[in-house]
Amino acid sequence: MVKYSSKINKIRTFALSLIFVGFAVMYGGIFFRNYPIVMTIFMILGLLFIIASTVVYFWIGMLSTKTVQVVCPSCGKHTKVLGRVDLCMYCNEPLTLDPTLEGKEFNEKYNKKQSEEHQEKA
Repeated sequence: MVKYSSKINKIRTFALSLIFVGFAVMYGGIFFRNYPIVMTIFMILGLLFIIASTVVYFWIGMLSTKTVQVVCPSCGKHTKVLGRVDLCMYCNEPLTLDPTLEGKEFNEKYNKKQSEEHQEKA
């Protein structure tokens, strides 16, 4: 069984992992204290990971303001739907705003353009 999570949570998890990778790379630079150039390269790389994380957080924040907020029928909490299909951020209930997908098994491929063309042919 494939483990799904909401798209917004996936992107936030990716941004958080960039922060941890950045710190790990910076700490890796400590092993090269005797070589200032190499240590500086590690510190700059780590900083770039953290800056990338900031950019990703900013991007998902802007994207999050354009999503549709719905009330999950399962848990009753307000959640955001990004794309044609998404999962509730709290209980992972499949959600869709497309009436043609209601009742179908959840599949993230419904969000891809190729899937839309497939749907029209079927």
